Amino acid sequence: VMSILLHGDAAFAGQGVVYETFHLSDLPSYTTNGTIHVVVNNQIGFTTDPRMARSSPYPTDVARVVNAPIFHVNADDPEAVMYVCSVAAEWRNTFNKDVVVDLVCYRRRGHNEMDEPMFTQPLMYKQIHKQVPVLKKYADKLIADGTVTLQEFEEEIAKYDRICEEAYTRSKDNKILHIKHWLDSPWPGFFNADGEPKSMSCPPTGISEELLTHIGNVASSVPLEDFKIHSGLSRILKARSEMTRSRLVDWALAEYMAFGSVLKEGIHVRLSGQDVERGTF
Repeated sequence: VMSILLHGDAAFAGQGVVYETFHLSDLPSYTTNGTIHVVVNNQIGFTTDPRMARSSPYPTDVARVVNAPIFHVNADDPEAVMYVCSVAAEWRNTFNKDVVVDLVCYRRRGHNEMDEPMFTQPLMYKQIHKQVPVLKKYADKLIADGTVTLQEFEEEIAKYDRICEEAYTRSKDNKILHIKHWLDSPWPGFFNADGEPKSMSCPPTGISEELLTHIGNVASSVPLEDFKIHSGLSRILKARSEMTRSRLVDWALAEYMAFGSVLKEGIHVRLSGQDVERGTF
């Protein structure tokens, strides 16, 4: 399994969650053994120029905090993009560390159907309108090289257009829109045909008092003989032992019994984080 995250340039530079996840990227118990971050850098966030959106030269500079390699590549050159992506995958596979691919490109149209980018970026969009689209640029190169013929290229385009047209035609046959299918996809068999939850039976999860007492006694004892423990801890353990004897529980003992009973069934329990390590809860 390889984790890949796709980002926009403005989001990559501006969202705190990106910085936070980079800082989780190499922590024991939290790492994914390297994530490949692909940044679609069209050099404009909604309508904001980069110079108004961030203080660093590149949107990807936030990745320097963990010394992740950052590849800036001209997205108008598909072969360079493919080369960089395979290097990124190889880096991740070899070193199990995060890596960033910065696709330097442009956005041909506005942010949405209502947005006219010429209002806010007239000079930039005059340049963009002069740019040859990447598909045409690459097709012309392949045809000039003799890698494909004009006829093969046109057949591929026609084939793709046909797929889109057929899907569009089929969409007109849909008379009813099931909005909830878009909003969530529940597990099959979870709801009945009317969308109501099926009656669910919960198996009893209780355990015998004898087992609870056993867990309580283990949780309030010290496994090693002649092991000197902190006086503060011995007070806690003594109180826990008395609670078990009196058939009472507090939050901490209840958690102990929950974990203990699951462990007794042979199920692994992993606790992580600072509060767990020092026993706050």
